[in-house]
Amino acid sequence: MRFSQSIALITGAGTGIGKATALRLANEGARVILTGRTRSKLEEAAHEINSAKKNPVAEIFRADVTVEQDVKELAEYIRNQFGNLHILINNAGGSKHSRVLETTEEDWDAVQDANLKSVFLVSKYLGKLMAESFTKEEKNQADRAIVNVASLSGHQAGAQIPHYSSAKAGVINLTKSLALELAPYRIRVNSVSPGFVETPLTEAGLQNEKFQKAIERNTALRRVGRADEIANVIAFAASSEAAYMTGSDLLVDGGWLIM
Repeated sequence: MRFSQSIALITGAGTGIGKATALRLANEGARVILTGRTRSKLEEAAHEINSAKKNPVAEIFRADVTVEQDVKELAEYIRNQFGNLHILINNAGGSKHSRVLETTEEDWDAVQDANLKSVFLVSKYLGKLMAESFTKEEKNQADRAIVNVASLSGHQAGAQIPHYSSAKAGVINLTKSLALELAPYRIRVNSVSPGFVETPLTEAGLQNEKFQKAIERNTALRRVGRADEIANVIAFAASSEAAYMTGSDLLVDGGWLIM
């Protein structure tokens, strides 16, 4: 129960890594707030979490975290309902496939917004809320943590995903900037970079047997990752076990980069 009495916000929490992370944090005692653009998916995830608990520990707030007004309203909701926030998981994202010379401005902006602008906006407004609870006189106050979900593609450029690769590289560097700015408030900021993971976003590609075999062949562990395995690492980065770690990126790629 590493997160007992903690309030945690997870963006993009309706499916995949976001949902798995919400489940993991809730199972370790956190009160979780799930946000995303699709209310039905958020409701399904919250129901799955709450059905295993005596008392509800998960609730939802529908928001598009690429829209500043939505993020402001999300921050105000958490301030009014909980008064505090201990853990922020910036997981929202998405991608499209196109070559640089064929990528439209609209697609470029959409992918950059989903993966990078969202981290900026949510960290700005929720980071303020987290910083407000810092008191210089309380020497033993608990750390707070932000974990940004980056990607293997932020380390190694991928074919036909120029907008996604550059956005995730930006997440890794934004994480370092946030770590420097928020350290005086005892807020740790780290990122986690998953490799190829089976989620609803990758499902279509992994149904192509040739594509999946190629991934397995080029991964040291010879398999695709699972969402709960990434959630395990996110939970570690958010916990007091990582109390002396900030501005770091944790690569969880099954050994892709060492091949």
